[in-house]
Amino acid sequence: MTQLRFALAQIDTCVGALDANAAKVLDFSRKAAQGNAQVVVFPEMTLTGYPIEDLALRRTFRQAAWEKANELAKKLNDEELGDLFVVVGTVGTDHATSKPRNRLVVLHEGVVWAGYDKHFLPNYGVFDEFRIFSAGERSVTLDVDGARIGVAICEDIWQDGGPVAELADKNIDVLLTINGSPYEEGKTNTRFELAQKRATEVNAPVIYLNQVGGQDDLVFDGGSFVVDADGTLLERSPMFMENLTFWDFDTTAEHQAKATIVPELDPDEEVYTACVLGLKDYMAKNHFRGVTLGLSGGIDSALVAAMAADACGGENVWGISMPSMYSSDGSKDDAADLAQNIGAHYEVQPIEPLFNAYQQQLHLEGVSAENLQARIRGVIVMASSNSRGLLAVATGNKSELACGYSTIYGDAVGGYAPIKDLLKTRVWEISRWRNKAAAAGVGIGGLKIVGNEEGNAGVPLKDGIMIPVSSIEKAPSAELRPGQKDSDSLPEYALLDKVLAAYIEHAHGRADLLADGFDESTVDTVMRLVDRAEWKRRQYPLGPKVTALAFGRDRRLPVTNAFRE
Repeated sequence: MTQLRFALAQIDTCVGALDANAAKVLDFSRKAAQGNAQVVVFPEMTLTGYPIEDLALRRTFRQAAWEKANELAKKLNDEELGDLFVVVGTVGTDHATSKPRNRLVVLHEGVVWAGYDKHFLPNYGVFDEFRIFSAGERSVTLDVDGARIGVAICEDIWQDGGPVAELADKNIDVLLTINGSPYEEGKTNTRFELAQKRATEVNAPVIYLNQVGGQDDLVFDGGSFVVDADGTLLERSPMFMENLTFWDFDTTAEHQAKATIVPELDPDEEVYTACVLGLKDYMAKNHFRGVTLGLSGGIDSALVAAMAADACGGENVWGISMPSMYSSDGSKDDAADLAQNIGAHYEVQPIEPLFNAYQQQLHLEGVSAENLQARIRGVIVMASSNSRGLLAVATGNKSELACGYSTIYGDAVGGYAPIKDLLKTRVWEISRWRNKAAAAGVGIGGLKIVGNEEGNAGVPLKDGIMIPVSSIEKAPSAELRPGQKDSDSLPEYALLDKVLAAYIEHAHGRADLLADGFDESTVDTVMRLVDRAEWKRRQYPLGPKVTALAFGRDRRLPVTNAFRE
């Protein structure tokens, strides 16, 4: 009989930060040992961070990563943690080809005790591993105190055949997979169903350990879990937070014991938290302590400001109201109310004098005059960014980005775009959720997220409202000419977003869209707008991917796209 205690170490790593990542492994390994674990498991490419992209091609980096693994093994042994089996991800080298490898190693008794190389190298969606790495050729089982543990890395369990099929014939006791699986809406259920399928295939429990944290435009949601051989959920770690959970395995038990199973999150809470974590980690990993943005009084800038406050604290948000001669009193009031609600710095910079100065020389009309207003605002936001050392955040949503309804070098300026993967209708839904959460006591910075694992409720919100209700309810407008509304140039968002979802996320062509029941005029208008705006999207700041198909990461079209069928 063998009884093993596994520690699931769901951590947030940083690409290239070998010292910091190794220090975190050491810290969590200490805690695992204090909890009497024999095996502690970390995410894919733990030591190097993930995804490391072309950094993997640098020989000196691979050598440094290998030395760090050996150094860490010795440190563990020096601290009398050598008996612990520490499973971490790193980058290795295929000595036959000199290409990098996505590698799992086990640190034990002061040495790199075992290793396994990822077989299936994805090159779809956000992944580019087939170009970077060479594939492993053998399956690996670890003998830990008499228990046979089969190992895999992320994509290896998504594809039929390969190492999992081989392990099914080796009478393993546990299948252990380390993962760097990015977040997208609905993916948690897909992962769970996949793990159930693999558990049935190998007739053994499956440990699915996932990375957490933001890295550039990807957000890793954690949500690690364990399923029994019959598919029963045995453990589920929290999403969006670092976590160490223990799970006990008994080779003689017909059904394994359950450990901690955290509740699932509300779908709107998932998306909001993913966007905040993406921004929070982007700031931390690029050494920004605050953000600056334009506050128009509209829903997009209000939601982005709320996310920024949750990410870094309202006192680290600089909101700038930049009214023009067309700005309504209601919009100006909503911007001021939002800033007050979140405790942001707030200043008013009227743009009419600057606009008039330009017009004395340029004499612009129509769209050119409208875009000039946006570009003046962009200059002011970037001036705030430069002078204060702040990250400028863009406030455009996916609907606007899809249709080119944003001004290059104007409202598109910034280093990060927190809601660029949210359709407009989703923006409204997420905003209502944040106000609902505020009313329930989730204050500013009170999200359950990396850095708030203790569950601090945050700074209370006056009257339980974060985003002004009028910003949510009023008709959206860029306010660049008298009486302007978004619906003057675009279909109503309720319709537009349905067409966009079908065209972008489901790859429906014109014939498909007509078969979906959309009228011909709307289909042609939307397709024309989306196809003509690709050049703008190529210049837009990156932002967190939260849907199945995000601009920039997943959906790349020719800049000139004449195919409309």
